[in-house]
Amino acid sequence: MKLAGLRLRQRDGVTCGPSVAVVAGALLDPTYRAALMRPDAQDVGAPGRAWFASEQRRVHAEVNRLWPRRLGTTPMGVAHALTVHSAPFGVRYRWRLFHGRRDPLRDVLGEVNAGWPVAMLVGRFIPRHWVLIVGAAGETLQCYEPSSGELRPAEPAAIRRARLTGLGYPRPFAFVLPHHPR
Repeated sequence: MKLAGLRLRQRDGVTCGPSVAVVAGALLDPTYRAALMRPDAQDVGAPGRAWFASEQRRVHAEVNRLWPRRLGTTPMGVAHALTVHSAPFGVRYRWRLFHGRRDPLRDVLGEVNAGWPVAMLVGRFIPRHWVLIVGAAGETLQCYEPSSGELRPAEPAAIRRARLTGLGYPRPFAFVLPHHPR
C-alpha cells in the first residue's frame, strides 16, 4: 500500500493515535486494508474515507477505556492497537521512551528497514501528537503525519536532537515498536 497521495487525515484534534493505528493496521493486514482501499485500485474512495473516520472512532474507544479520550491515546493504547494486526505474525508491539541525544535509534531504524511501521509520539514540552514512521529512503525516514494526511521526511539526527520539522512538534517522547519473541 502506498500512502503518498491518499491524504488519510485524522477526523478531529484527538484522533492522531487512532489514525496512526488504523494506517499501521492497513499496512500490516491485507484483509483490514481491503476495507479502506477501493477494489483493484490504488486510492481511497468515499466509502474508504467514511470507513477510515469510523474506524478511528472505534479504535479510540477500544484503546481508551480508562484514559479520557479528550487527552488522546497513550503509548500503551497505541501498542495494543498495533498488536491486534501484528499478532498473527507472532509479533507484539511495545513502547519505549526516547532516550535523548544519545539514543542510537538502532531498534527504530532496524524495524523500519525490516518493513515494520513504528509509531512516534512527539510534542514540545509535553507529548501531544502521534506520527507513524512507515519507511526509509536512504538516511531519511518517511513519516505519515495524520493531521495533514501526508508523508513527511524526518532525519534520524533531527530526531536525536529534538529538532523535528513538518511533524507538528519538534521533540520525540516515545516510540511504539514491534517486539519479536525468540
